[in-house]
Amino acid sequence: MTSNETVVRAPSELEGMRRALDIARRGPANGPNPRVGCVLLGPDGEVLGEGWHRGAGTPHAEVAALTDAADRGASTGGGTAVVTLEPCNHTGRTGPCSEALLAAGVARVVVSVSDPNPVAAGGAARLRAAGVEVESGLLADEGRALLGAWLPSVERGRPFVTLKLATSLDGRIAAADGSSRWITSEVSRHHAHDLRAEVDAIVVGTGTALVDDPSLTARNAAGELHGQQPLRVVVGHRDLPSGARLHGPGGELIHVRTHDPAQVLAQLTEREVRHVLVEGGPTLAAAFLAAGLVDEVHAYVAPVLLGSGRPAMADLGVTTIGDAVRLITRSVIPLGPDVLVVATVSQHNDPHSTTEEH
Repeated sequence: MTSNETVVRAPSELEGMRRALDIARRGPANGPNPRVGCVLLGPDGEVLGEGWHRGAGTPHAEVAALTDAADRGASTGGGTAVVTLEPCNHTGRTGPCSEALLAAGVARVVVSVSDPNPVAAGGAARLRAAGVEVESGLLADEGRALLGAWLPSVERGRPFVTLKLATSLDGRIAAADGSSRWITSEVSRHHAHDLRAEVDAIVVGTGTALVDDPSLTARNAAGELHGQQPLRVVVGHRDLPSGARLHGPGGELIHVRTHDPAQVLAQLTEREVRHVLVEGGPTLAAAFLAAGLVDEVHAYVAPVLLGSGRPAMADLGVTTIGDAVRLITRSVIPLGPDVLVVATVSQHNDPHSTTEEH
């Protein structure tokens, strides 16, 4: 059932879904599990309990809401569960949410987004089979936006890939002498660190690791490490020196000795990585693009002209304008003197296409 077809029998259900979406954002933006929120409503629309998923290994949103209702002394029998993602129907680190809702006597479940994960899906069917009324699609666009990279990652069976570029206005990432600090402004760099804090892994090639000696950490405005650090992934065959900053404080370091982006993503899929940030260099960026494995581009562009120096992208094999990799601009964000262009890769390489990929 689509969002336009959904029947909402009580205004409180719409309010409940908005609340569920809001509290779901309290959960972590990264990790193998999605952000999910749940609000339990009584027959008169009163809130009986609410909860959200706090990360892998913790109770799911539905169970957290049931616990909250119990703590309030509220009875959930005959009530309605409003949840941003279809209740799961499998036993992983925790038990099936569909069974928990049945045990609580919930009579109706309103869902924003159906679960695309074949391992966890089936909760709606299980609930219906037990006589629970289930409706899906309420505020579906908002629900999909909340799920972020998790949703396309599950749908595609691999991590969602964001390619990050930080360039001069003429597309350079370093001057002719190799210097690159700093092309973009401090405002852009802080924004990029916030992006790092939201992903599961940062990927660079051995060339970038050896030349730039990055730490690949996520830091706040004060320069302190965020509590949650992404995996640091180096791609290529060359060894890193023992004194490299990548061996210092930060996320776990993984060295994937290949030049094949698909192999990199396969290894990260095994680790339940959902969102990958490819930061460089030009050869690795071109390899991911040429393999069709870039979903989104974040291009930080500074009003600086260099005229020569390292380009942001290595040879893509494009010899004519008709073969250019086309992007669909989603937003343009001013960041101090710079701008951030967020774009997705056009599936059909059509300069006039407006089809959005999910």
